[in-house]
This record gives sequence, structure tokens and C-alpha cells, in this order.
Amino acid sequence: MAQKTNKKIVSKAPREFSVGALPSREAILQAMAENPSLDGKRDLARHFGIHGDMRTPFKVMLKEMEGEGFIARTRKQIRRTAALPAVTVLDIPADADPDDLYAFPAQWNDEEGARPRVTVHQPKNARVVPAPGDRILARIDPGEGELPNYTARAMKILDKPRRGQIGIVRLDEDGARLLPVDRKQKEMRIDGADLGDARDGDLVEVEVKFAGRLMIPKARVTNVIGNPRSEGAISLIAIHNLEIPYRFPASVTKEAEDAKGGDLKGREDWRHIPLVTIDPVDAKDHDDAVYAEPDVDPGNAGGHIVYVAIADVAAYVRPGTALDREAYIRGNSVYFPDRVVPMLPERISNDLCSLREGENRPSLAVRMVFDQHGKKRSHSFHRVLFRSAAKLNYQQAQAAIDGKPDDKTGPILDTILRPLWAAYGAMAKARDARGPLDLDLPERKIILDKAGMVVDVKVPERLDAHRLIEEMMIAANVAAAETLEKHRSALLYRVHDVPSQEKLVALRDFLSSLALPAPKSDAVRPSDFNRILDKARTDGKIQQVSEIILRTQAQAEYAAENYGHFGLNLDRYAHFTSPIRRYADLIVHRALITALNLGKDGLTDSEIAKLPGIAQHISSTERRAMLAERETIDRLLAQFLAAHINARFEGRISGVTRSGLFVRLKDTGADGFIPASTLGTDYYRYVEEMQAMVGDRTGETFRIGDDVQVRLLEAAPLAGALRFELLSEGARGVPSSGRRGRKGSSASRGKARPSPKTPRKKR
Repeated sequence: MAQKTNKKIVSKAPREFSVGALPSREAILQAMAENPSLDGKRDLARHFGIHGDMRTPFKVMLKEMEGEGFIARTRKQIRRTAALPAVTVLDIPADADPDDLYAFPAQWNDEEGARPRVTVHQPKNARVVPAPGDRILARIDPGEGELPNYTARAMKILDKPRRGQIGIVRLDEDGARLLPVDRKQKEMRIDGADLGDARDGDLVEVEVKFAGRLMIPKARVTNVIGNPRSEGAISLIAIHNLEIPYRFPASVTKEAEDAKGGDLKGREDWRHIPLVTIDPVDAKDHDDAVYAEPDVDPGNAGGHIVYVAIADVAAYVRPGTALDREAYIRGNSVYFPDRVVPMLPERISNDLCSLREGENRPSLAVRMVFDQHGKKRSHSFHRVLFRSAAKLNYQQAQAAIDGKPDDKTGPILDTILRPLWAAYGAMAKARDARGPLDLDLPERKIILDKAGMVVDVKVPERLDAHRLIEEMMIAANVAAAETLEKHRSALLYRVHDVPSQEKLVALRDFLSSLALPAPKSDAVRPSDFNRILDKARTDGKIQQVSEIILRTQAQAEYAAENYGHFGLNLDRYAHFTSPIRRYADLIVHRALITALNLGKDGLTDSEIAKLPGIAQHISSTERRAMLAERETIDRLLAQFLAAHINARFEGRISGVTRSGLFVRLKDTGADGFIPASTLGTDYYRYVEEMQAMVGDRTGETFRIGDDVQVRLLEAAPLAGALRFELLSEGARGVPSSGRRGRKGSSASRGKARPSPKTPRKKR
């Protein structure tokens, strides 16, 4: 019987290869593809006849090929790296040059060697335009040679998944545990050896491992983020959970500190125009100023001239600079109750570009002429130097108009404030005639103490001073869009699509269940919704209808193509008035500078080509900011209410799902959940067209907008979650058993249970 041998059979070098000379990279890869047994340096050297002095340069070549990602080595074995598939997901580094993009595979096995670098092509007029920091789905071209020379064309910009799980460390007698900050995650143990440098109360990032035969999940700390209490901000959780950049790189900070006062040459001098800023009491930056005066033109009797001056951020933040790149990555400022994460460093936002009282400031301004009915007759943009005549807050300005001026507003009441209100009065007439969507939903303001804890929640009074500034900013934004369209300039629109047909069908079903009229056509306008709201207000059903109409609306976003703004009932609209806190406005400023030949710091050809990608990116950062703010408010309110377990509260049903009811408390606006399994004494079914849970036997109904009384059973501050017990009885209606088989009626996850010990409040 022949003995087995472990000796490899190594093929000889191809005839066309010259023995004794270094082979090309292509020849090495081809040989490895044709002969899988060539998996070591010695095998390859023997195959190509490498010996003597050629061995060292041959080893160097193999090392270079490994570094370049063509081959991979594990222990003593060498193999070709895996080829990228024809379509794959790529990550573009945040510090990549916007004009010379490259990317790496988002998923890569390190055993395959170094991740291959992929050049991202950006053809003109491409529908998908990626940018630094983006994750893309791309079509891959390896090139024609044996050595892959990967290039990619973006097919879609993808949302990046959240980073690894994060939580708060709590030390105990048995070691430590991880308290989750996501309400969908569960608490886990942390072994002492897996704590690293984490201390009690630290916010940490962890990886999950499984221990024992039962595969019990445990956490291992991989990164200590910080301590929310020591940093004084519960918002730190949302910042890290959603990967919001909140520390400026040194290069960005240095660029901001080195910024000068801006180029003032060639600007119009508007220092004789007494523009004023009107902002919230606690505003730290002031990026818009207004002034109005009667139009003395005999052809425009009763008309007004309105001036809106906006901080000239484009004079300091130039395309391609570190400041610009960081502003793009952030997309916008993020406003939390306990802190602000600014888009630009304070040197820019709170100093050079803040329109301080009595200080010269460069500005991009618009002069608008309105007739007595508030219809705009003309407008023009100007790059100016001006000086704010006064810094006012909303309450202060309103008090002066209401007959209670103070030392600052008294001297300017007749010369500045009354003309502003007169112009607003005319503009309000035009707004009412235009008929924007009139959803008057109150916004709550959380009041914190010095330790960052909630002490009160208020609903600020909605003043005419707020509406005045809002209407003048809208007019300036419209003027910017009109000017850029007139000059056939590329721009970023602020768009808001019409409601989808699917949502309109659901709205009709809901309104029908309330015996309210619904729009019959899919070609709806805001005025159609306003009529529904007026009728609902008359019938005492405004809460239910407001919630549903709000949910019917599409989400506003940025786009390089225009499809109008449904909510404002405007054909064209662009954000121009807040370049300190929104990158979209900075792009519009640059576009105006280029279109009107107002300087050399306008929109570049490179930026124009990337506008679709910029629009997608800043729309996503805006959504991220809204989510972060909402998560932080939920955590702060849950922390505030944790001291009130078993207390009763008045609330309103804000959402209905198969799994239960969402309730919003009237005093604080805090949201909590009532599981369907804890409802009443019946078996409840979710009836979609009613947005309600309806009892199988009794017909007891809980629907969106209903006022209810609840008891707080549980508060999870870190997750921002509240759980309530329902104390109120529902209205009596048609039992859900009589609805079976009808559209929208489906069994909930609830089931019958005994009545609660505490009698429920009668309606």
C-alpha cells in the first residue's frame, strides 16, 4: 500500500515567463487563480523560479501586494483577496476631498487583507451625488486588468446604522449592570473584567457577548463616552446614540479663530437704516434684523417697504475650507433643552455673524415693496454693511405695541415698531388670502434648573411679534427662490409634498367615522384642511382632527428640484434667513452672490453638481436633529415624573395601535403608553378607520383625541419611557364583534382583565 505524502505538486512557470526575473503583479494573481495550491511564499518562489538575490525583492513585492489589498496572508498562507461584488455598500470617509471622492467597503472580512480603496466617479447631471461621510449603494467596476482598479458610481445614498449599543453603568455588589438608553433594549450584566475604565454613572458603548450553555447576553465595555451628570447634559445620550458631531476639530476651531471681520469692500452702506433684531429672551445669536417704513411712491398708496437683513455667513465660511466641510457634515444646529450643538463655532455664530446692537455687521439683505393688501410688488437683494439699532425680545416688542413700552422700546415705538406692525398687518391680509395650513399646535418649553433638571413645563404665549418675524422671514425666503429662478440659478428648495393618496383615504375614513365632511378629490389644498378644522372646532372635535391631519402631512425636506411647499401654499420657497444654523441657507446665500455678481465667495460649479446629494444629506441631518431633541425631551420628562409614581394625571390619547394607546399628558406634554392587555374588562380590537380600540362585547371605545385620566405606573428616565394605567371609561359605541370583516378592524394584542381596583372616572 502506497504511503500518502503531504508534498505539494507545484506547477512550473508558464513558458512566456522568464525564469530568474521578477514576475508582474498580474502574473502572480493569475497563477494563484489557476493553481489554488500556490498558497505560500516558497511555493510562489518555486513556481516562478525565484532564487538567490531575487528572493528579497520578491518578498517585498508580495508585501506590497498585501498592503495594496490584492492578496491576504493568514499565518503562513497567502491567497487572493475576495473581489468586490458588482453592487456593494461603500462608506465615504468624512474627511475625503469632495472633488476627489473615494470609499471603502462598508462590510469587509479583515482576514481578506486590507480593505480595497474605491474611486467614486461623479458624472455631471448624476441623479445621486454623494458627499464626504455618506454611505452609498454603488455599482462597482473592477477595470479590465488582472489587478482590480475599482471605481464606483453611486446608485443610492443610504442611512447609516446606529453605532454599537450604549447604556449607563451601574455598579452593584455583584459587579455591574448596563442600564439601556433605548426603550427596546434590555438590561444586561457586565463582568468586572469587562468594565475597563468605566465608573458608576458613565455612559458607555458596549459589545454584546453570550455566556454559558443558556447563551445569556452580557455586555463588554468598548468605549467610555462620558458621564451625563458631570457634563451637565442628558442630551449627551442622544448625541452619541445618533452620532451627532458635537466637538469641533482643531483645524475648524483654528480657522474660526483666525477669521477676520469679512471683506467690506463693495458693500452698500445701510447704517442709516435702523434695523432691529427681535428674538427669544434667551437667544445667544441674532442672525436676522428687520425694518419697515411707509412707501412714499404715489403709485403705491398705503404700501410698505420691508427690509430684512441676514448675517453674511458666506463672507466667513468659504467653499472647500475646514469650516465649510464641518458645517456640511453637521447640516444644522441641534437645539436641546439643556444645550445647543451649533453648526458653526461660537467665534462665527455668536460673534462675527451675530447682529449685535450698535456694531457694524456685513449682511446679505433684501428690500421688499408691498401694496396695502400685503401683495409683494417688487424686491431686490443687496450686500450691505449695517448696524442694529436695538436688540429686542418678543415679549418686549409686543408689550410696547400693547401700550407698555420700556426705556428701550419707548423711544423707537413710533419710528420703528409701529411701522413694522403696520407692514405686518398688510402682509397678514395676504397670508390669510393665500390660506396656508392652519394647524395651531402648541409647543411646550421645558424649564431647567442650574443642574439641568426639569423644574417646569410651559406653553409660551403665541404673540403677534412672533407672527410678524415669521411672516417677514417667509417673504424673504420666497424672494430668494424667485430671484434665483429668474436668474436660472441652481438652488436648494425647501419643499413640502402634498399628502399621499393612501393617507387621504385613511383621513376620509376617519372623518366619516366622526360624521365630518372630507375632501372628495385627491387634488387637495391647505384650504380644504382648514375648512375641516373649522368644522371640527365648531363640533368640539378639534383635538382628534388636528392629530390626524398632522399625521396626514408629508415631511418637509430639501431638494434641488422644486415641487412647492404644500403647508405654506407656496409655489416656490427656499431657506435664506438662518445661515448660522442651517447649511441650506448658506448654499442659498452663495447662489445669490453668484447669480447677482455680489462677490467671489459664491456657489462653485462643484457645489452645483452636488446639490442633489447635499439636499439628501441635510434633510437626513435635520431628521436626526428632530429625533435627538425628541429623545432628550422624553428622557428629561421621564426623569421629572419619576418622583410621581402612582400620581394621577389628565391626558389625551395621541396615538392608537394594535398593541395599545399612547397618551400625552396635558400639563407637561410627556408621552406614555398603555398596553392593550391592561384596557378595561373587554377584549379590544384596533379599528383603523376610527383610529380607536373598540371592545368586543361592550363597544367601549378609546379613540385618538379622547381626554382621559391615567395613573403613572412606571418611569424609565434613561430610555425616556413612561407606562400608564387607564382610569377613565371609554365612550360606548358599536361592539367590535359587529365590525369583524370590515376594513381596518383587526384583533389587538389586548385581552380581558379584571376591573382596576380604583374606579375609573366617568365621562
